[in-house]
Parts: sequence; C-alpha cells; structure tokens
Amino acid sequence: MALIGVFDSGVGGLSVLDEALRQLPQHDYIYLADSANAPYGEKSSDWIAARSLALCQYLDGKGCDAIVVACNTATAEAIKQIRDALSIPIIGVEPGIKPAAMQSQNNIVGVLATEATLKSDKFNALLGTLPTDCTFIKQAGAGLVSLIESGEADGEDTLELLAKHLEPIQDAGADTLVLGCTHYPFLRKAIRKLLGESITLIDTSDAVVRQLKRQVEALKKDGSEKNFGSVLFLSSKNEESLLLMAQNLLSTDLTSHAVEARILGELR
Repeated sequence: MALIGVFDSGVGGLSVLDEALRQLPQHDYIYLADSANAPYGEKSSDWIAARSLALCQYLDGKGCDAIVVACNTATAEAIKQIRDALSIPIIGVEPGIKPAAMQSQNNIVGVLATEATLKSDKFNALLGTLPTDCTFIKQAGAGLVSLIESGEADGEDTLELLAKHLEPIQDAGADTLVLGCTHYPFLRKAIRKLLGESITLIDTSDAVVRQLKRQVEALKKDGSEKNFGSVLFLSSKNEESLLLMAQNLLSTDLTSHAVEARILGELR
C-alpha cells in the first residue's frame, strides 16, 4: 500500500484527488490544503517556491511514498526545487496546452490560468515548444480561486467574473479552452453556461493520475490488500471547512474510505 500526498494551495487539488480516488482507490492519501495562504497565484515566486518546498518536505516527513503537487502555480515555481530536495517521486501539474493544440480544429486555444502560472518560465518554455500556427489567448483568472475557496463555484458573482475573463477568449473564436489551474474544473458548469457545449475543455487530471499510477507501480506497492484506503485531510486554515468542501466537490463517495480531517500545525 502506498501513502500518497496531494498538495495544493487550497481546494483546487481536490479535482486531482477525485481522479486519484477513482483510478487508485486502494491506496492511502493525505490531502494538504494551504488554505490560509490561498491563492498562491498572487504571491511572489520566491514565496511560492519556499512554501511549496516546506509543505512537500512535511509530507515526506509523514512517510509519503509519492507526492502530487496538485497546484499549477506551485508546479511552475517550485517543482525543480522540490524534486532536487526529495528522493520520492514528485508529480506536478501543468496546463494542458500541448493536447489543446493537438485537438483544436481552428488553431485558436484559450488558456485560463493564474497570473503566476502564465508568467512562469516553465509555462513559457513549454509554450515555446508548440507549433507557431496555433494562437494561444492567455487570460489570468484573477479572483476566481478565492471565490471557489469560499464555496461560490456556482454563484452569481463567480459567473459574472468568469464571463469577464472568458470574453477575450470567446471574442478570439477559440474552440478549445485549457483549464490551467486545478481549481478551474469546478467551474465546468459555469463555463458551459457561458460558452455552450461546442468548446472543448482540457483538464489534465487524468494524465496526472496515470503518471502517478506508473510511479506507484514502480514502487511495487499495488495496494491489493484492500479495496479502499484512507484519506486524511489537512488544512492550514479550517479542517472542518475543507472536509465539507471535499464532500461537496468530489464525485467520489468518501463513505467507502476511512476519512479524517485535521488542522495543519506548525511545520517542523
């Protein structure tokens, strides 16, 4: 049995945890939400890198066999430092701009992500490897993470703000939209309401979990002893609120798992 850490600035990584619980339900999980400091996308690169490394070191100290950095901003700013510092497998997430470029019919792709992700060297290096005949309309989703964190993913304020952010992408005629933050899959319903069913939405959760599965299998930990593992939710802000959000946002039936929620204490 593997113990898998999933780390995000808040509840966005629940979209990755949901997919992990669907594909790999037999393993044990620690989901760490740094909600006291969310959103990361508005903080400095140095702060993001230092905080992300500290939290991953904390998960490593708890005995995790692998860690998913389920935050696009943290991946963009800190994944190299984390991998250099830890010896366990570290799986990051990044906006699915490559599959989006391959799937787009008119070569116009919208990218909705945080400001920090869009400005990061990692994102722009990836962008530089893609065909030049594809136009990427980059849009920072300022304010969306905070609304999702407060449980307003389907609220009117969120819909209004989302409409403003999507307007340049819609005006450009994009036929594909990259959800470049793990919080944004929880806006699918609102996006469909605004843009309709014809636009293709790209979310990389499935690809991330398939990579996680390969890494766990390489550790020779198949989890065959039981069908469902445990899930520990850790929050740097409010553990009860995190658990409630997980119950509301996850499609996974958590009653099949041993679930516990705790407050994240001081890092050692």
